[in-house]
Amino acid sequence: MARYFERTLLSPRWAWLKRIVGPFYFSGDPPNQWLRQVMNVETEKLLAKIHPGERKVLEISGHFWDRPGLFRDYLSLDYPEYNVCEGPLSEKFDLIIAEQVFEHLPWPYRAGKNVYEMLNPGGYFLITTPFLLKIHEFPIDCSRWTVTGLKHLLAECGFPMDDIVADSWGNRSVVKANFGRRWVIYKKWLHSLANEEDYPIVVWALARKPL
Repeated sequence: MARYFERTLLSPRWAWLKRIVGPFYFSGDPPNQWLRQVMNVETEKLLAKIHPGERKVLEISGHFWDRPGLFRDYLSLDYPEYNVCEGPLSEKFDLIIAEQVFEHLPWPYRAGKNVYEMLNPGGYFLITTPFLLKIHEFPIDCSRWTVTGLKHLLAECGFPMDDIVADSWGNRSVVKANFGRRWVIYKKWLHSLANEEDYPIVVWALARKPL
């Protein structure tokens, strides 16, 4: 039934129907996804506190934070050009970002150790991951962490537990909606941003390497 509905919406004959229901059915770019709304706001707040304009930044397998003027220097390296599980780069950074990456890594502990090695003393690691989210293999899907689990993973990688700030967000409605075939576009008048702590759909953390 879902496939028939999708074919119908894609047909020019039914363009008027797509205009009506399309915004509820088709997913948009990552910033527009319901599951990312609170996470995006909260991670931006975290970065604002560490003076991002003064920092040299590496984003691993993503371009979400590629924003003119936000950082002093910005570099993005995608897989397979750079595989963070295989080893650290020789270059050092003040901030490393992994936005919805670590759930896809077969060796997340190795990757975390490599991130730690690539940070300058006092440098930061911003990581975001899903939790109550369907399997999405790009190219593989391997792991999920709660707030507690993510903090302990980062601590095992070398980051002091006291220098890790972690949080999560989600509710039953957003979890249920994103078990479907498409990521759901956020509609302010339709979708709740209330947080139910027992139903996190996303988890994030900012960890600092000691000086």
